[in-house]
Amino acid sequence: MDMATKYPEQMLFHVTGQRSAGLTGPESAALLPALLAAHRDLNRLRHDYPVLLLEEAGEDGFALALSSVVNRLALELAPHGIEGERLRRHLLRLERELRTLASEGAPGSLSELWAQAAQRLGEGADESVDQVLLQAAASLKVDGVLAACDERLPARLLTLAWQHAQLRKARSFRSQIDSLMRKLSDIRRAAWAHSQAGRQPQALRASVGGNHADVFDFNAMSKLVARGLPQDELPPARRQRIEWALSVLSRQAFYPDPHDVSAEVLLAGFVFDDCAAAIAAYRARLPAVADMVKAITIAELEADGRYVEADHDALFARYDEQSLTADDIVPFPDYLVCIAPELNDAPQNAALIDMLSSGMPVKVLVQVSDLLEEASIGTGHFAFGVRSARLATTAMGLGGMFVMQCASSALYALRRRIERGVGCPGPALFTVFAGSPAPAAALPRYLSAAAAVESRAFPTFTYDAAAGGTWAERFSLENNRDAQADWPVEPFEYADEALQRVVEPIAFTYADFALCDRRNAAHFAVVPRERWNASMLPAADWLAQDPALAATRVPYLLAVDVDQRLQRVIVDARMMQAARRCLLLWRRLQEHAGIHDSHAERLLAQDRVERAAQSQPAAVAMPAVAAPSTAPAPEPAPADQADRPPSDEAWIETARCPSCNECQLINDRMFSYNDNKQAFIKDINAGTYRQMVEAAESCQVAIIHPGKPRNPAEAGLQELIERAKPIM
Repeated sequence: MDMATKYPEQMLFHVTGQRSAGLTGPESAALLPALLAAHRDLNRLRHDYPVLLLEEAGEDGFALALSSVVNRLALELAPHGIEGERLRRHLLRLERELRTLASEGAPGSLSELWAQAAQRLGEGADESVDQVLLQAAASLKVDGVLAACDERLPARLLTLAWQHAQLRKARSFRSQIDSLMRKLSDIRRAAWAHSQAGRQPQALRASVGGNHADVFDFNAMSKLVARGLPQDELPPARRQRIEWALSVLSRQAFYPDPHDVSAEVLLAGFVFDDCAAAIAAYRARLPAVADMVKAITIAELEADGRYVEADHDALFARYDEQSLTADDIVPFPDYLVCIAPELNDAPQNAALIDMLSSGMPVKVLVQVSDLLEEASIGTGHFAFGVRSARLATTAMGLGGMFVMQCASSALYALRRRIERGVGCPGPALFTVFAGSPAPAAALPRYLSAAAAVESRAFPTFTYDAAAGGTWAERFSLENNRDAQADWPVEPFEYADEALQRVVEPIAFTYADFALCDRRNAAHFAVVPRERWNASMLPAADWLAQDPALAATRVPYLLAVDVDQRLQRVIVDARMMQAARRCLLLWRRLQEHAGIHDSHAERLLAQDRVERAAQSQPAAVAMPAVAAPSTAPAPEPAPADQADRPPSDEAWIETARCPSCNECQLINDRMFSYNDNKQAFIKDINAGTYRQMVEAAESCQVAIIHPGKPRNPAEAGLQELIERAKPIM
């Protein structure tokens, strides 16, 4: 008997999402994916958080993990032997207590929280514990605020890294300005010293000083040295230029003295929580920026004696904000915009992409709080039809900037790249998932964020336009585990019903990540152990099968309930479709990183065929007869398909194409670009209807319309037709 027939309620749930008798929801059992079940108590794990936010940048950069601080103390203080082991145990207990305090939101610096944690541990313990912990506290070489991996972490870390970068720019800028002002003052002073005013008795007496003032007759000296001197060594036009440049340089308000003020005061007015306010401030400051650039350039020319009035007067007479170049703006402060998750769709942030593509010196943090939101045509974020979880890939297509996507769990590990991003001369975008919000999340934010990376729901990648001229230099998929594979695989160890040890490899998929969010409970159903059967297939294996074969099986996940019992959880078709889409996007990122590159694999396959043909014995030459082709000739590509009305034929609104290259990554023989780098259907017979529908679903601006299938024998057509209906 077919297993799908024997247990029809399982297939019914998979297809329709409707639970029937014998199936229960995962929420009542507090289920977690099997690979995460051992980490319900996060505070017992030793990981990167909390981190110490360092006010002064050093070898450790702008942040240092608490575990690193404790490790260093143990190496420094703990002697070899039993006594040293005792100290190490106390330090690890203290670290766990500090981690608990930070997760509870306790305010204060490390030194303050250290005292609280030591007091907690010392209650009921012998006095030696207090002495050990006090000795360790006295040996702390760093201090700062402890930051847990919570919803505030991305903004706190990025702001601190940005402040450190701006302080470095401030010191460099002030050094340049002070040097130019000294040189201009020296020119003015030298001119005055050689003028009649500079040769008056009082001026000569002041230049000699009080110690020898009685030795000289300054009246007689003045008569001798003042003969034939001009009233003023500097021509009026040059003096006016120098005076104007000195006035502008001395009044500059971009960088107060970084040694006299705090970072917050130094950089006030350059931090915003929405794009519109940042753009307005940037535009309002452009005239002052132009004056500063003009003054700096004039000062440099005058200091070097290279100012030529015939050449430069006309140039500087017309110099304004329209004359500024990207290099001119680099020395000035960058702008920082930290967008809260609830404001991603706000009207004041609608110009985000325009702001980034304009080259404005802005660093933007976009926090993503929900990776499992429903996608529908025309309801995307930032008013251009792209969901926030895919914002980074869209910005990467603009080029000319720094782009990073990562989860908050990886921010500390990627701190050197963050420093590079906030220090780059142009715009930079940081898209960060800070974990699913409570009470929806079944996991702490740190684990929720880490699970998003592991499941490929929010992969880590960086794109650095300044790193080189090729994709291999600019793009990196580092910090993704098993980046060569579709899903990371881990061994899972458990005891079966006979209490025998079983080790089973388990892939962590997008569906596993979705199971951690209680809002998705409707997409899962728990199957009692007595109804487990051979028609059930692990979700990763189900996704790897041909769709026609997968349609006869039911995908499931392994999960563990609150009583540590192993459960099978089946997944409905809608969630599996989301997992398949997640896998498709991951494979595109792999191709960007040169992993499973379809172009390279095609060339390698072609090379293997050619080598095999060359190794065969030469055959007797026979006249070649061309076989009649039954396939229709490729249709000529229209110049513009934007005005073409919807029909049974597939078509593209070419004029609206943003040149994101998504469709060509699916099939570059079916889709191509015209002279304007906008997509059109090159050969509809060069691919399948499934590829056409997947391209339409992945299109960032919803301009691909798949029409109706041309091959009625293609597998899975009914499902594809349903998927294509909203975008026909």
